[in-house]
Amino acid sequence: MSEFFSQGGYGFFVWGAYGMVAVLLVAEVLQLRAQRRTIWSRLGRLTRMRDTGGTE
Repeated sequence: MSEFFSQGGYGFFVWGAYGMVAVLLVAEVLQLRAQRRTIWSRLGRLTRMRDTGGTE
């Protein structure tokens, strides 16, 4: 098992790469959720403006 984690002496680089990918994937998901929230907020604001005749 230790040999698997050491990856022939390159374990630091291999597991570091996996860790970096995991961090970036989580950051991507969080960024997309924030972007979606912003878009829905803007759409709601535009809808309210349209319904009130743009006097908001």
